[in-house]
Amino acid sequence: MKILFISNRYKRGEPERGPNYGYHNFYDALLKMNNAGNQVIFFGVDEALISLGENQKIVKEKLFKIISEEKPQLVFFLEGELAQSTLREMKNMAEKVNAKTLWWVSDDSWMFDAISKKIAPYFHWVVTADSMSFKKYQKIGYKNVIHSQYGCNHFYYKKQDLPKIYDVTFIGQPHSVRGRMVKKLKEAGINVQCWGYGWPSGVLAQEDMPKVFSQSKINLNFNMSSGSLLKKFGSIFLKHRGERGERKLKINNPKNWPDNFKSFLGSLRPQIHCRSFEVLGCGGFLLTDDADNFKDYYQNGKELVIFKNFKDLVKKIKYYLNHEQEREIIARAGYERTMKDHTYEKRFNEIFKIIGFNN
Repeated sequence: MKILFISNRYKRGEPERGPNYGYHNFYDALLKMNNAGNQVIFFGVDEALISLGENQKIVKEKLFKIISEEKPQLVFFLEGELAQSTLREMKNMAEKVNAKTLWWVSDDSWMFDAISKKIAPYFHWVVTADSMSFKKYQKIGYKNVIHSQYGCNHFYYKKQDLPKIYDVTFIGQPHSVRGRMVKKLKEAGINVQCWGYGWPSGVLAQEDMPKVFSQSKINLNFNMSSGSLLKKFGSIFLKHRGERGERKLKINNPKNWPDNFKSFLGSLRPQIHCRSFEVLGCGGFLLTDDADNFKDYYQNGKELVIFKNFKDLVKKIKYYLNHEQEREIIARAGYERTMKDHTYEKRFNEIFKIIGFNN
């Protein structure tokens, strides 16, 4: 199948931060899945905007030229700062070459009311990772919606038989309550090693992540809402406008405040993070808080372990540090479940079959 994959190449559009999640996982998996049977063209929105002076008109022309000349069967849009008018016209352009357009939305818990329900009609198909939003799309009359979820790019995240040199590790930023949780764990006498922007150890190189997942006795994951609560609440009434690096606060249109408030409430609901699938795909033991329909994907206590609160977290860390055999049995089961049901190759093949492409 010939696919045009549209996303950012870099994290936050900044090359110094390394490859973006979609580029490193979605694009890589699309290229390698089904014995590398897909022809995948990558369009980096952030690269195009930067190289073309943030000129949306020229970026649109470049993108539409690719669609016209390459004639992909599927235009797969993940993310990128494209104007709504560009997305609307992109659907029309795709139809001219008999292509279908698909939008994968990872953050519908907070995006649906303020953004997704307005943009969905610009695509032939929408994939939502939020179980509650599936019915919301149907309620507004949008029928071509698929509920899926993050997965593991098993072409990159692989199990490694390495000695366990870390007791407890966490990879991610210390925003929200994460920093406080880790501090309290250390005060409780638990040895926790953390990496990411904002931690003393700094950022862990992408290529080192599978190694750390395999070398950790316990891999922590926090699905809890991220970011400043005050900033989220403020986004009901204010927004950033202007070019990259020169943005200023502007007042949102008051008619959008009700939808923005619904988005604010949705942002407080924990969502499944991609990190869970990556850890388990490397054969690591995962200790995590709960999230939206998490138990539909893994069995608690058999394939991973879910903690309820801080007291429960401390209790379970101490228990599983002292019960190696039980810990390894759970990690092995989580790995086997991931390889069986939760790779991106399986996710994408299921989605493509629904929208009419049989591999």
